Amino acid sequence: MLLDSYEPYFFNSNFREAASAAGWEAYRGELVVVEGEVADDQGRRKPPVALFKQAIVLGQGDELKLLAGSLEELQHWPSLMEKFGAGLNAGTVAVMFTVNIPKPFVSVINGATVAFIPLTEGLCWNELIDLAALEKSDFKGQGAADKIVTVFNAFKGFKYKYPDLSVDEALKTTNNAKRETHGAV
Repeated sequence: MLLDSYEPYFFNSNFREAASAAGWEAYRGELVVVEGEVADDQGRRKPPVALFKQAIVLGQGDELKLLAGSLEELQHWPSLMEKFGAGLNAGTVAVMFTVNIPKPFVSVINGATVAFIPLTEGLCWNELIDLAALEKSDFKGQGAADKIVTVFNAFKGFKYKYPDLSVDEALKTTNNAKRETHGAV
């Protein structure tokens, strides 16, 4: 299965489970984008330098169906592509909530339409279901993996209302925005 090849990059996993339909498998957690340097002679590594946070991944057999989550910096996109780009195809839904971009845009990469949306606060899952125009009742009685399949199905034929822009052009427009965090100190 596809997620087996991604497993070395799993970090702070929430879950990995099969959906009720045969061949579908989902993962939520974080993915390592840039690994930390080797810390000692035994090959142990320091913490990752960059993570794809709040990652939502859906695979069907060996096909990547959904990839969504948060990039702190658009500059980490090439590293993400090194690890997961081969899975992108025309049938893949890809939504990158990116902290340091000023405006949303779409790019076609390996046949997949990839949406890049600025997000400095909030949860990727909530933003994704809002974008798909889903409500809580759409997930009633479903397990965690089946909820991700529901989101994927809602994006079939979805047309983004964002301008087309290459990632190289977008890299020229990045800003210094940082993720806003709230909570106990």
